[in-house]
Amino acid sequence: MKVFKYLKKYWLTVIIAVLLLVFQANCDLSLPNLTSEIVDVGIMQGGVKTATPDRIRFQSLQTLELFMTGSDIKTIEKNYQKSKDGSEFTLHLVKGSTRSKLSKIFELPMLVVGELSRSKDEKKNLKGIIQGVQAGIITKDKLLDMCTEAKKKLGTLASSSLQQVGIEFVRSEYKALGVNTKKIQNDYMFQMAKKMIILTLFSATCSIIVAMIASIIAASVARDLRVRQFEKTLQFSNVEMDRFSSASLITRNTNDIQQIQLGLVMIVRFALYAPVLGLGGVYHVEKTKTGMSWIVGVAVGLVMMIVMVLMITTMPKFRSLQRLVDRVNLVSREILTGLPVIRAFTREKEEEARFEVANNNLKKAQLFVNRTMALMMPLMMLLMNGITVLIVWVGGHGMDKGQMQVGDMMAFITYTIMIVMAFMFLTVVSIILPRANVSAGRVEEVLGVEPSIVDKSELKDEEVDFKGEVKFEGVVFRFPDADEEVLHHINFVAKPGETTALIGSTGSGKSTIVNLIPRMYDVTGGRITIDGVDIRDLSLHKLHELMGFVPQQGILFSGDIASNIKFGDSKISDEDMKKAAEIAQATEFINQSKDGFSRTISQSGGNVSGGQKQRLSIARAIAKHPKILIFDDSFSALDNKTDTALRQALAQQVKGSTQIIVAQKVSTILHAHQIIVLNEGRIVGSGTHEELIKTNKTYQEIAHSQLSSSELGLDMDETDGEE
Repeated sequence: MKVFKYLKKYWLTVIIAVLLLVFQANCDLSLPNLTSEIVDVGIMQGGVKTATPDRIRFQSLQTLELFMTGSDIKTIEKNYQKSKDGSEFTLHLVKGSTRSKLSKIFELPMLVVGELSRSKDEKKNLKGIIQGVQAGIITKDKLLDMCTEAKKKLGTLASSSLQQVGIEFVRSEYKALGVNTKKIQNDYMFQMAKKMIILTLFSATCSIIVAMIASIIAASVARDLRVRQFEKTLQFSNVEMDRFSSASLITRNTNDIQQIQLGLVMIVRFALYAPVLGLGGVYHVEKTKTGMSWIVGVAVGLVMMIVMVLMITTMPKFRSLQRLVDRVNLVSREILTGLPVIRAFTREKEEEARFEVANNNLKKAQLFVNRTMALMMPLMMLLMNGITVLIVWVGGHGMDKGQMQVGDMMAFITYTIMIVMAFMFLTVVSIILPRANVSAGRVEEVLGVEPSIVDKSELKDEEVDFKGEVKFEGVVFRFPDADEEVLHHINFVAKPGETTALIGSTGSGKSTIVNLIPRMYDVTGGRITIDGVDIRDLSLHKLHELMGFVPQQGILFSGDIASNIKFGDSKISDEDMKKAAEIAQATEFINQSKDGFSRTISQSGGNVSGGQKQRLSIARAIAKHPKILIFDDSFSALDNKTDTALRQALAQQVKGSTQIIVAQKVSTILHAHQIIVLNEGRIVGSGTHEELIKTNKTYQEIAHSQLSSSELGLDMDETDGEE
């Protein structure tokens, strides 16, 4: 899956997490065994683990040795030392001996002695047998045959029954010796409790550390992905921005990365832990030798069926869920951005309905997924409870036949639940990971896009002392996926110290031309040069460094006026900032506020008017002292007085820069050194205002539609002649 590859960078940390999870699983899997021992040994056996007594009376040991072989008697006598008064023996294990080995020797004789002690037949009870041995009537072989017959009667139950009988014998022996059996039981219980507490603490510590590791890894991956995607987005030209909507890019950089982050936490915390716990549980189940392993197989099979059904039903929804989130974000963004227009046209109800449709579609998909996940828990609980009942039923019959003890059944139930829980963890992961996988695909789609406009390997940034002459040489442009060119063989030169204006009807290509200069798009044919250097041979950084760009809509950033004017270069001084504001005719409204240049600017400049926003945008472009100044219809919100003052200030104080102005108003460009007239993507006229007003029909139509003859500088004779 796509999500897993993000863990490669953190492979060492993941290995540490896996080792901790293995240790945690080992601790967790040890607890049921301890619980079983507490029940079987601590409660049922009074704390006595085996049929090997620590102390035994001389007479009792002699009696037991009657039913042992010669080699067994030698083994016992090696490991027991007689007390000084000879009344009892104390266990002292020699090298190579264990309690378990000695227990196997003791168990059968203890069984026989116990049965003989309970016999009421004087000839066949223990006392009669001992007398027969002393009298030489009963031989050693006869005694060993009695042991063999007793073992045959037990059949398949021999092992567990012998152990229980032997332990009961040891407990009765301790009581006869005056040993405090209650203390033995309490000591054993406290010992087991201490082990369980230590294992639980170790398990909890491992769980906390792994949770921290999972959180750190997931947060780090999310941080890196956000940075990478944001940096990649900053490299996008308008071509890529047209491919991914802003709403979708925001969703991919927030919601999608959150899904990946959650998926990574689930992988490290549960997806790696569940198999270890499940396999460990299966191993311990096999060790119990209860004959109920088939129940685990049934449980696992049922869990797998549930997982498969969930996967088949939810996967299609996961693929559409993120697209629906995109849609909600897109509609929300459009409504919030266009709220003034919506109110002006009383479209609130219609927009509410549009949002309701997008929101309901998302709600339906989320409800389906959430209901599926909610259904999983009761199904799993029903399965676990059903399996527990089956184990109790089968185990009860096993205990009735003496094949297992209560503790064994309890341990088996716990291990089975652990195995089912492990698969339940995987089920949860299997629901969350597909969505994270879809999100990873969406993020990778952005990261995998190669920007269409990038720097060349060999650049000419330092080869020329740039003055700012912009030249269009046979420029042809067509939008991506478009069938026809929008610009046809554009040729003109914009010189330093001069103002070049672009004018034409709506859709004539004015804004497209100025967007080609900073390489928002690349030309389809021809070339654009700055001081003879093709702009494609310059780095984007150098290209943008040479120019100040003022878009059609003034864009401000949250902060204050000073930070917005200094946005173009951190080295801009306060003096340059104030000078730029003065040229842009912004000083008047700035000084009206008591905060001055420290006045707060809200998000997107919502607390300033359109004209103020344009003036601050112009000041921002001027403050960096660019070689080329581009104004894309940037005076549209200014009144005539401010427009005139601004153009005069630009002419007087920004003399060395190449000024390219896109204008709708003829009054803005009356004094331009060169006016380029555009119509349907072609240049249909070029010259000064005086030249064009006399010779160019298109320009005349635009000019006469806006200004009177006197404003255009035409006398009545010329006007009458034109008519």
